[in-house]
Amino acid sequence: MPKLNCSIVLFNNSIYQVENIIKCILNTTFEVKIYLIDNSKISLYKDLITTDKRITYIHNRINMGYGKAHNIAIRKSISDGVPYHLVINPDVSFKKGTLEAIYGFMEGNPDIGLLMPKILYPDGSLQYVCKMIPTPLDLFERRFLNFGHLRKIIEARNNRFELRFADYNDLMNVPFLSGCFMFLRTSALKEIGLFDERFFMYADDTDLSRRIHEKYKTIYYPKVSIIHDHARESYRNRKMLIIHIINVIRYFDKWGWIRDKKRKFYNAKLLEELRHNQIYQ
Repeated sequence: MPKLNCSIVLFNNSIYQVENIIKCILNTTFEVKIYLIDNSKISLYKDLITTDKRITYIHNRINMGYGKAHNIAIRKSISDGVPYHLVINPDVSFKKGTLEAIYGFMEGNPDIGLLMPKILYPDGSLQYVCKMIPTPLDLFERRFLNFGHLRKIIEARNNRFELRFADYNDLMNVPFLSGCFMFLRTSALKEIGLFDERFFMYADDTDLSRRIHEKYKTIYYPKVSIIHDHARESYRNRKMLIIHIINVIRYFDKWGWIRDKKRKFYNAKLLEELRHNQIYQ
């Protein structure tokens, strides 16, 4: 029977939200195990453990960050020899059969290290979550300059950064995929490493995606879709904005602000592939 481990990092999420994502994951024919990694100070979710023996609850009692918390469960997947690990946000939902379709595609394409499906807002509109490897200007402009007479210029650059010119109904090999749903091959993680725990949140998915992309394909798979009720906390919460900025600085300190040769190479390769649409055709 196919095996899949999943990890959900929690921080003061609503019980209803957590129950919903658990229900989506457990609605499968797989041998599945869910790790609830709770970064909240006070436990709100202990009762969920008793609902199903496939759920393991870990209460950290401190907010250790997104990637570091997921790594707790990922290490268990690697040590237990589970072939795939799903990193998923609690604000996601999907229909029965979604995991089966993704699992089957991964099994048929061993060169894929990371897969993300099509992601929709609750109203059914598309989320543009396929991105080029960012430059400092890409992130600064879209966050701080996208207003007034600059909006048209910034949106044009943002359209390129988010690949809005591409057909989001086609498979794409993208170096930067969103962290809200990361279907990961554990053998790839064993080779390239887990989330870099220097990143508290936000830049950690960028970093992991590009590291996997150097050795494997990182695929956007639009044959199935999920719903992501994206809150964009750093746009509404000053504290989260500061956290976002700090981790983006750490990211560019690691990879390079201006002289990032790998960024230039992989972005150029991506644009060339999109022009020829050469992904699993």
